[in-house]
Amino acid sequence: MRFMIIVKASQDSEAGVLPSEELMTAMGNYNEELVKAGILIECDGLQPSSKGARVRFSGEKRTVIDGPFAETKELIAGYWLWQVKSKQEAIEWVKRCPNPMPGTDAEIEIRQVYEAEDFGAEFTPELREQEERLRTQVKKR
Repeated sequence: MRFMIIVKASQDSEAGVLPSEELMTAMGNYNEELVKAGILIECDGLQPSSKGARVRFSGEKRTVIDGPFAETKELIAGYWLWQVKSKQEAIEWVKRCPNPMPGTDAEIEIRQVYEAEDFGAEFTPELREQEERLRTQVKKR
């Protein structure tokens, strides 16, 4: 099972305040544990929403909204992508994580990633083949 582990933004992360050396060291050590356990697929921090944009869809119309975005508690500061056996295993690993926003209350969200079998008959053999071909091409980069 794959899970996206989402680090929620804070006022500091949205202000572009970079983590301390102490936090980067703790997170680096934590990421090493994840690699040694064989569960880390990918991870990164995200720039503040002031450097981002949203595209709103309304029928055929597309509207671009430049950041920053108002609701900090709804924003993402970073993420991991993990391969684990269960949601409970993901929860146990998150509980071992250093506080990503020291000095404040922080929140990390755990969301399961859809797998091919989750889509049923609508995910036809042709679509499965296309998906596999695209994944192979991406891995070659």
